Amino acid sequence: MGRKVGLTSEPMQTLLGVNEPDFGYILDSMIVGTDTVEIERFCAPRVEPEIAFLLSRPLRGPHVDIEDVYAATEFVAVALEVVDSRVADWKLTLPDTVADNASSGAVVLGEWVPYSAELNLSQMVATLELNGEQIDTGVGRAVMGDPAAAVAWLANTLARFDTELTHGQFVMSGAFTAAARVSRGDVVTAEISGLGAASLAFR
Repeated sequence: MGRKVGLTSEPMQTLLGVNEPDFGYILDSMIVGTDTVEIERFCAPRVEPEIAFLLSRPLRGPHVDIEDVYAATEFVAVALEVVDSRVADWKLTLPDTVADNASSGAVVLGEWVPYSAELNLSQMVATLELNGEQIDTGVGRAVMGDPAAAVAWLANTLARFDTELTHGQFVMSGAFTAAARVSRGDVVTAEISGLGAASLAFR
């Protein structure tokens, strides 16, 4: 269904002790279409707010830049990603995250919004709420300076494997904030200014 770029922001790289992004797949089974999810499906879930890009045409590196990404973007949406780790206590190295599909767990997507140049994604502010209380905020430029830069990085990285981002795929561009731990009974909301919100309850 799509792909994800992880470890794009300084808080997440600091949290996991790495200095470059990683990437993985988003499978159909990982997309949560309801507002609740069973916490037993995860090992050690954390949540983070992101922007998802839905592409209207392919992107193939190695020379994709931010302008190319925006030209190929049809819609954007708020995404609440559930990251998860099969490595004990989240004591990860970059190879661990690669082996673990970039710590992918699940994703909740908000409403798709048609992309236009008026949407300045690098200036948008994300708010992460846990049980109605704001616990973190972040700005789009925390994601490699611009969320579209993460999509460009992925397209260029995939070119080394003779692979491209295809029409109709969406790309999770990376977290605006550090990932927050969740437990049974928690309700989490990610809101991004100008785009909307996505919520998920863990039961």
